Amino acid sequence: MVRLLRLLHAPLFTGYQVFVMEKFEIEKWCAYVQNYRITFSYVVPPVVLLLTQHPVVDKYDLSSLRMLNCSGAPLTLKLVGATYQRLGVGIKQGYGCTEVSPTSHNQSWEDWHSTIGSVGRLLPSMEAKYMSMPEEGSDSEPQEVKTGEVGELFLRGPNVFLGYHNNPKATAQALSADGWLRTGDVGYQDKDGHFYITDRVKELIKYNGFQVAPAELESILAHNDAVADVAVVGIQSRKHNTEVPVAFVVRSENSIASGTSADEEARNIAKWLEDKVAYYKQLRGGVHFVDSIP
Repeated sequence: MVRLLRLLHAPLFTGYQVFVMEKFEIEKWCAYVQNYRITFSYVVPPVVLLLTQHPVVDKYDLSSLRMLNCSGAPLTLKLVGATYQRLGVGIKQGYGCTEVSPTSHNQSWEDWHSTIGSVGRLLPSMEAKYMSMPEEGSDSEPQEVKTGEVGELFLRGPNVFLGYHNNPKATAQALSADGWLRTGDVGYQDKDGHFYITDRVKELIKYNGFQVAPAELESILAHNDAVADVAVVGIQSRKHNTEVPVAFVVRSENSIASGTSADEEARNIAKWLEDKVAYYKQLRGGVHFVDSIP
């Protein structure tokens, strides 16, 4: 692929120009938006973070942008708000995977500000349901959960794949006999038909039988003034004889400038979270500071 691909003659894009970058670089992206007056761009969460924090963004005129579309991981209210405050551009989200060729949900332009965090509504000709997640080793079969309750997302429709090439075992684990795809993603649906993805089944932290979603804790921690970026994972604790959440945090400039020691700030963050979550979601693995989140 050339570094900048321009599709000018495809009938689908009549009257439009589409640019594809071979490799993302924040300054080149900003230059393309400015020089070609880009109005709409597909991005991923790390790019959104750069747009809120990187100083090079202020060097360019990005006023042509009308909307950003993000997928790959849930965006926090704080991150969407910070992007809008800096650029004056909304961010809508979508959801999909290779197995659904590749999109099943999309948020409308009109809904981006009223349903922040949602991946939108289900696309036409598709079915979806959230299913319970029995503990490993349990004989219980997954059951459909009620609207508003958290479960694993199942999808069915004409765009769902037929199976993995030469891998019947993986196909049987992902695809039911009646065509339901087990996505491995956790979330819920609200009463108005907006879908939310909160985490991956495999990334859920199992604390003494309770399921803790790392993305939920990350979303809350992102609102702490001492936190510039954060990732939560589970580690096995000998002390607790179970998995516990641990937060890897990039300290904010304000936190560093305050002169508060790393140890004290780590305790402050963990204590701050205690008042906002159930007891089993607390950061029993601690808070560790890092220079950046990979």
